[in-house]
Amino acid sequence: MITRFSTLYVGHIELENCGLSGTPADDRRYPNERLVEVFDTTITLARVADELGYETLWLAEHHFQHEGYEVIPNIPMLAVDLAHRTKRIKIGCAFNVVPTWHPLRLAEDYATADILTKGRLVFGVGRGYHTREVETFGNPMLDAEANRELFEEQVEIILKSFRQESFSHQGKHYTIPPEVPYRGYQLKEITLVPRPVHQPVEVWQPIVSGSARGLDFMARHGIKGVISSTAEQFVEQWFRDYQAAARRHGRTLELGEDLILGFRMCIDETQERAMQRARPSFEEHAKVMAPLGMLRYGEEHAKAVAARQAQSATAASLENGVRNRAWLCGPSGDIVAYLKEVERRYPGLEHIMVAWAIGTPRDHMIEQLTRFAREVMPAFRR
Repeated sequence: MITRFSTLYVGHIELENCGLSGTPADDRRYPNERLVEVFDTTITLARVADELGYETLWLAEHHFQHEGYEVIPNIPMLAVDLAHRTKRIKIGCAFNVVPTWHPLRLAEDYATADILTKGRLVFGVGRGYHTREVETFGNPMLDAEANRELFEEQVEIILKSFRQESFSHQGKHYTIPPEVPYRGYQLKEITLVPRPVHQPVEVWQPIVSGSARGLDFMARHGIKGVISSTAEQFVEQWFRDYQAAARRHGRTLELGEDLILGFRMCIDETQERAMQRARPSFEEHAKVMAPLGMLRYGEEHAKAVAARQAQSATAASLENGVRNRAWLCGPSGDIVAYLKEVERRYPGLEHIMVAWAIGTPRDHMIEQLTRFAREVMPAFRR
């Protein structure tokens, strides 16, 4: 039963000349005074979402994007500031790019923010998809198998540090702690200081390709999943695969339980007007993400995602995204009706996340947050 609503902001600044015929992605370069505008936008969105009753503002972590697309490098630090500017909204990590961190530094930063925000930071982990950021931090991205292997060990370390008073770890990439003399004794275990106050720590991870290995890893560690901007045929398949993986690890879940379903969206009086408004940012988003293999609007996209292959930005159409329900465009009544259908289809699903494409102007995001809160969310109040 749908009762919870969140929103996602990936951290783009105000962009001009958006769309396939606009400025090429690799030609965009902004000075620092423009890039830091992202923080004012984040503060504004957090305050608006807080007042409108959204549960969580999810933010994306990324690095080195002088193009102005995703320019928030540290979500826990930003969350501490946002918690002091808002009353109740949570700040979600969507997602901490774990291979850009030492796992214990990420665990410490989250634990500190958990304390300072009184539990309003939601932890999330991802493997990353930008070679520029992951490889620059000295870890693999081009080698997908090495990236996954490293990520899985890092997450295991983070979870041990959260859940155990003291722990040790010996793996392929990390030996924690090193066996060294310390103040007269040999070091055998280590304690994360501080540890999160709010236990157990809720951990979220994106489901991007729906691989059996990825879902099994999530189920084994009790990690919850986010499926966003994905054609509904894959949503259906991955919801069932996640449920089956949980069952293999001794957890019986209703279909959709422990999952978030996300959409990109534009509300207007007609579908045609909504799509017209959304098209420039849709095309900009496709222009950015297609070469990274991150679109999931159809069968050909899903195959490319699984193989980590580049996609064609021009092959992605907003019409396809709307038809496959990765995008919701049209009157609010139509969106309510579709979400009611989703609710019937997935009885365990509680949480819906709405988002906008890279390049969506700030005023447009605020207007859409407001309309969704006033015209859609009340239909799901219990």
